[in-house]
Amino acid sequence: MEQQKLAAEPASPQRIAWFRDPALPYVVPMAGLLLLLAVGDKLGLGPWEYAVRVVLLAGLLWFFSRSRVDLRAPHWVGSVLVGTAVFVIWIGPDVLWPGYRHHWIFNNPLTGAPKSSVPEEWRGLPVVVTGRALRAIVFVPIIEELFWRGWMMRWLINPRFERVALGTFTPYAFWTSAVLFASVHGAYWEVGLIAGVVYNWWMVRTRSLGDCTLAHAVTNALLTTYVFTAGQWQYW
Repeated sequence: MEQQKLAAEPASPQRIAWFRDPALPYVVPMAGLLLLLAVGDKLGLGPWEYAVRVVLLAGLLWFFSRSRVDLRAPHWVGSVLVGTAVFVIWIGPDVLWPGYRHHWIFNNPLTGAPKSSVPEEWRGLPVVVTGRALRAIVFVPIIEELFWRGWMMRWLINPRFERVALGTFTPYAFWTSAVLFASVHGAYWEVGLIAGVVYNWWMVRTRSLGDCTLAHAVTNALLTTYVFTAGQWQYW
């Protein structure tokens, strides 16, 4: 009887408040992305894990973030140019100085190594190529821009981030978010830092999450094309 009574009680105000936390749409998809990266190939699904990851990320975005995703890009020409510039910066050092990435500051236990996470025997499989490309070009730009430029830059200014307008500049928020952005890019941390600075600058300039998402998507689309055409799988 007591168990039935407990089961009938409504959710506590604390639980409801947590579920309605305004940060959830910005943070949960990023947490899901990082968790999937940490799990790696331990899902035990073989090549199909790439399709499953796309479905899971799409589900997180739809359930938590669909009301916050903004794909409008009023400055789309500039966004395409910014995204292209970041792509050039990303591959530039390796093109100009072969072997550059194998220096110990990029190849160590802390940053990891510049190598692909895609097993060599899977690289020609359509499900792997399609799933990995969709994640890089579609889902990662949306998820990361929601987190870094949509939430982190504002939260560092005021924990009640929803009171802070998109693109609001303070040196602390600008540089801290750029450094943290770099820290999740492993052996590519230095170009990740430059990319973080450029994307942050574009957010301050445009105050448009959609424009930053487009710029990020262009960078990743060009990088994906480069991986395929030049066989440079270490970027994936």
